[in-house]
Amino acid sequence: MNTQIFHRTATVNGRKIFYRETGDPAAPTILLLHGLPTSSQMFRELMPALADRFRLVAPDYIGFGHSDAPSNKEFTYTFDNLAAHVSGLVDVLKLDSYILYMQDYGGPIGLRLFTARPDRVKGFIIQNANAYMEGVGDAPKGVLLPLWEKRTPETEKPARDFVSLEGTKFHWLVGAKDPEAINPDNWVLDQVLLDRPGVQDYQVDLLENYKTNIALYPEWQAAFRAHKPKTLIVWGKHDPFFIPPGARAYLNDLPEAKLVWLDAGHFVLDENAPQVAAEIKAAFAA
Repeated sequence: MNTQIFHRTATVNGRKIFYRETGDPAAPTILLLHGLPTSSQMFRELMPALADRFRLVAPDYIGFGHSDAPSNKEFTYTFDNLAAHVSGLVDVLKLDSYILYMQDYGGPIGLRLFTARPDRVKGFIIQNANAYMEGVGDAPKGVLLPLWEKRTPETEKPARDFVSLEGTKFHWLVGAKDPEAINPDNWVLDQVLLDRPGVQDYQVDLLENYKTNIALYPEWQAAFRAHKPKTLIVWGKHDPFFIPPGARAYLNDLPEAKLVWLDAGHFVLDENAPQVAAEIKAAFAA
């Protein structure tokens, strides 16, 4: 099986969406949704490991990675709008059914797709993607709560620090079993894109808009109970952003889900891609 990753673009609502793709187009599809502060590049080790059993599609959201990044005067950066463009890509690629792999921001984006069209979603792979209040750690609360109370230059500063070089590096290294195993290209390349003019402005917009995700938690939880998608949870247990109680909470609504703890932080794939690939194949490969 050819495991070459192809780097492609599609036009959705007049905007260019970049996506990575590999695997057999006739195989079951996994739609991989990345987190903050990165892009689809976070899946570069995992995708070839799954290409013998699945079709894999990993988009960059509008404003992230290699997709179009209009200013926040040209485009309103909300999770609804990011999800709408991913949904548009799903339609362009004619993905009638897929398994959702969700990490961090991939959670609220993917769960909007799920609640809009639950018939399309054949399963969840949840990796440090939160849908419960008990999963929100103190680290994001310190950034988000002041911003939600009142947006000022003073309350914006922690949010801007969150996507600074030191903040991006912290996302990648925090909780890692062996920091020397984490490729420094991750935070260096992510930061090149984050430092483009205007990007940090709309990253603050998205952090402010994150409160809309928390408001949807009850709806998502009800949808889990109603539709009971097959679910694999792989969770870095040292993540200070989305903490272990958030992983365990899924089992209240999805009691048949499999929960796998990883000795890792917010990002797990640099150190654990072979194990994650094996768990995905065991759960979803026919």
